[in-house]
Amino acid sequence: MSTRLTKNNTPMVDSDTLKLVLGAAQVHELTARYLSRCLSDRGYLSVTPAMLNFLSVLDCGVNYASEIARTLGVSRQMVAKTVKELCANGYLQQEQGIGKQKQILFTETGELLISDARQILANIDQQLGVKVGRESIIDTVQGLADISALLAQLDDGDNLV
Repeated sequence: MSTRLTKNNTPMVDSDTLKLVLGAAQVHELTARYLSRCLSDRGYLSVTPAMLNFLSVLDCGVNYASEIARTLGVSRQMVAKTVKELCANGYLQQEQGIGKQKQILFTETGELLISDARQILANIDQQLGVKVGRESIIDTVQGLADISALLAQLDDGDNLV
């Protein structure tokens, strides 16, 4: 979103929150694309940024479609479709759970994929530490956690004072 005047000269207030959201989105997109490319170069098939985003919300243990759908804000049908694709690629497997719910688990290949992804991210950490300083990264992560907490309160209906 631009902060310039509109065609009808409607003033647009400058917002650090807007800059933060756009900057965070760009960091997320660039990181996911880089990670996807690196993992593809290591021989992992069909690892798109969208699939990495999906896999990033899974626990290392047992997962259930309803929890994944809630976390990602998507339908259970979308989760089922993505899980089926990731099972076909050998990254996930499904096992019978309690009742009708199936357990969603990483395969050995899926665990290796996530391990390699984490190593690539750790390599980025080192480069960021050199470029901007480790303390700056720690402060930024803490700042984002604080911002997320405030926005969660606003999402729950609390008003700004």
